[in-house]
Amino acid sequence: MKQLDQLAELYDSYDIFFCDVWGVVHNGIVAYPSAIAALEQARQAGKYVFFVTNSPRLRGGVVAQFEMLGGRPSCYDGIVTSGDVTRDLIKEVPCRIFHIGIERDYSLFEGLDVELVKKFEASVIVCTGLFDDENETPDDYLPLLESLCARNLPFICANPDIVVQRGDRVFWCAGSLARVYTQLGGRTLISGKPHRPIYDAVYKMAEKIAGKSLDKSRILAIGDGILTDVKGAELYDLDVLFIGGGIHKHNYMEEGKINRKKLDTFLKKFGMKPVSFMMELG
Repeated sequence: MKQLDQLAELYDSYDIFFCDVWGVVHNGIVAYPSAIAALEQARQAGKYVFFVTNSPRLRGGVVAQFEMLGGRPSCYDGIVTSGDVTRDLIKEVPCRIFHIGIERDYSLFEGLDVELVKKFEASVIVCTGLFDDENETPDDYLPLLESLCARNLPFICANPDIVVQRGDRVFWCAGSLARVYTQLGGRTLISGKPHRPIYDAVYKMAEKIAGKSLDKSRILAIGDGILTDVKGAELYDLDVLFIGGGIHKHNYMEEGKINRKKLDTFLKKFGMKPVSFMMELG
């Protein structure tokens, strides 16, 4: 695994980049200028850039958030979100939904033939996150999830991430509740990373925009999540550029620098083999 200084070092090997968003191009508070500039330069060099994010928001919501944080539309060609592909799951299940998450995420259901109901009326659960991720943890949801699991309700998870880093703080995501539900013996349905549907969706988008069939060996995935970005890309037979300064940095950082031995041990623990890594995308 080679350590890189610039994304441009990979131009000869790849034509298309499938890039994670949170942790790679912003931290939930501010966009990263170096990452944005690197992706803009890639597009100027004739490369295609597609954002692939586990956000439960639909594409428009991610665009709005990205630009609010200082991002620019000039650094990507298209976006696919976990929320986008989760809508296909929702269309296939009974329409009486108990939603776990904040009201802002109701946009996920816009235009769908569904009814949001109380938990005792529901035929399916859709989780976009915690009700209050500032103060709650998955342990707070155990009684609720046990009662829902006892009724054998399917659990659709719109954001497979376990945690996300917002600035210097770490917050629980919908994936943490999906994990508990699965451990309880419940049936969990997920379309976002690391699962195939979100990669199929961005692959089709890339083919349409590029106007040609794609060679997977010419596609590079970029991400910082070992069990989402890296695992998902490798399962889809894509090479990976691992961003070491993201969510896992506490596992191998010492005094602001990567301990290469600890990094290699960390990746080996999960059986992942990125082709290269950078501290931050640039």
